[in-house]
Amino acid sequence: MRAVVYRGVNNLRLETVPVPRVGANELLVKVAVCGVCPTDIKKIHYGTVAPPRIFGHETAGIIVKTGSGVANRGLALKIGDRVALHHHVPCLDCHFCRHRAFAQCETYKRTGITAGFEPAGGGYAEYVRVMDFVLPGVVKIPASNSFEEGAMLEPVNTVLKAVKRLNLLRGDNVLVAGQGPIGLMFTKILQLRGINVLATDLLESRLKLAKQFGAQWTARVQSAKSEVRSLEALDAGIIAVPSNDAVAQAMQLVRGGGQVLLFAHTRRRDPVKQGEKRKEKSGNVFEPLDFASICLDEKDLIGSYSSDFTIQNEVARLVFSRRLDVRPLITHRFPLQQTADAVALASRPTESSLKIVVEHGITR
Repeated sequence: MRAVVYRGVNNLRLETVPVPRVGANELLVKVAVCGVCPTDIKKIHYGTVAPPRIFGHETAGIIVKTGSGVANRGLALKIGDRVALHHHVPCLDCHFCRHRAFAQCETYKRTGITAGFEPAGGGYAEYVRVMDFVLPGVVKIPASNSFEEGAMLEPVNTVLKAVKRLNLLRGDNVLVAGQGPIGLMFTKILQLRGINVLATDLLESRLKLAKQFGAQWTARVQSAKSEVRSLEALDAGIIAVPSNDAVAQAMQLVRGGGQVLLFAHTRRRDPVKQGEKRKEKSGNVFEPLDFASICLDEKDLIGSYSSDFTIQNEVARLVFSRRLDVRPLITHRFPLQQTADAVALASRPTESSLKIVVEHGITR
């Protein structure tokens, strides 16, 4: 089969590799669509994992083979089913799982879907092997929905998980910094929960989209502070861009008892020093975090990473009912042989690009 193999930093090659062999409690899925995720982009650009690997984990496709023991698992999965895949499933029993910190679970950290080499998702290949421990993460796609919608379940899951980490009440005001595909999903999910969203971005076109996705107010990044002055207050801030300046600004803008959630700070680097000032590309200079405000004003600075297996049915209902219609988010589609171009566009988005997917020519 054809697969795009990661061979080193910024080195993706279209190669021929063996079709994965499946065990008794495993599935073989023919890939239809795979989304391009920033998590994989960081690994490709910065070489944070050793090659060779076949990336791609926002995957949907068709079951073409089942192991002899799958029928005994009580999952009602059969050849021909159209499915969305989850490459991480927690044990639900360890210390971290008991505290609902699923992304810290050692079982969760294992990648259970592969197209060959060290398991890495495999969606940038024609077929993937779905291992036994992630079978509970397989979700059937209704006949009325597309493979693309199925591939969006995983990123939507990560967003809904993050929203559930916030202590919000209907009518609260929340800043969502960044209106790329993730930020727009935050905006819509919050709006569906009765939250008033102030959406910020550098691009006017993204702010227009934010309005369509339910934002109550929009503002360019530079104008966020003046916009907040016209509100009663901000109860939370969601940082959907990897900007330390955005974090500092949000911590200043939320009221006492509020929360700031980091969603996009997924590359480990040197910590921000207390008292250090940094300058944005825009020229704005924001003060660093004031740790006393966290203590005296009882503000929470929290993070959210990856998905929550326990809410996958809620996510499926949200996406497949189209209460959260993910279809407008997908702006660019690339064939498998142009995966490197898809990754390049996703890593340097244009004003017109949002979610990028790799398609395999299966349109059903």
